[in-house]
Amino acid sequence: MRTLLVDHDADSVRVVQGALLDCGFAVDVTRTLDEAAAALGCARYDILLLESALPDGDGLDWLKQLRRDGGSMPALMMSRLNDPSRRIAILNGGADDFLPKPVCTAELVARMRAILRRPTQMTAPVVTFGNLKFDPIGRQVSVGGRPLKIAHREVCILEHLLSRAGRTVPRASLEDGLYAFDNDVSINALEVGIYRLRGLLSQSGATLRIKTARAIGYILELNGAASAA
Repeated sequence: MRTLLVDHDADSVRVVQGALLDCGFAVDVTRTLDEAAAALGCARYDILLLESALPDGDGLDWLKQLRRDGGSMPALMMSRLNDPSRRIAILNGGADDFLPKPVCTAELVARMRAILRRPTQMTAPVVTFGNLKFDPIGRQVSVGGRPLKIAHREVCILEHLLSRAGRTVPRASLEDGLYAFDNDVSINALEVGIYRLRGLLSQSGATLRIKTARAIGYILELNGAASAA
C-alpha cells in the first residue's frame, strides 16, 4: 500500500516511516502542503497521513479543499491538539480517523488497516489466483492453504502483478508502485525481487509463474497444467 505522509516533524517522520516500512507500506514523505499537492499530482496513493499544523498552513483546511475537489483517498489526521472540539472538527472536515501525537505506531498501523478494510476502500479483501491467496491488508500470502513467508518488497511486486494477472505489467509501472520517491533503489532491484519471487513461488508449489515480456515488463500467469484445468 502506497502512503503519503505529510509531516514536518523530523523525529515523528523517522518513527512513523520506519514502522510503516517494516509493515510493508511504501511511504512518500512531504513536509509542506505544497509538496503534498505536488506528490498527489505525480502518484496514486492508497492512504494519506496528515499532520494538522504544517509550515504553510492548516492541514484540516487543506483536507477540506481536497474533499471539495473530489479527492476520496482515505485520510488519517494527526495532531498534538487533542481537545474534543478539534477532534470533532477534524472528523467532520473529511478525515476518516484521528490520532493524537506522539502516535503509537502499532495503533497507527491498526487504524490504517481498519480504514483500508472498509468496503468503500477495498471491495475484494482477499485476492485469489491459481492456488495462491493474498490478503492486501494483512500483507499475508498463502499457497495451497499454507502461509508463505515473503519479504515486503517481494510482496509489493506480487501485489502489483496480481492486480493485472494475465496481462503485461510494464516495468515502469512496477517500479513506480514499489518504491517511494526518496527510496535509494539499485538499478537491478526489480530484477532481484522478481528472481526471489519466482524462486518462492516455485518452491511452494504455486500453480502460477512470472513470465518476462522482453523489454516491456512481466506477466503473472497460471502455469500450463493449471491453465488447462
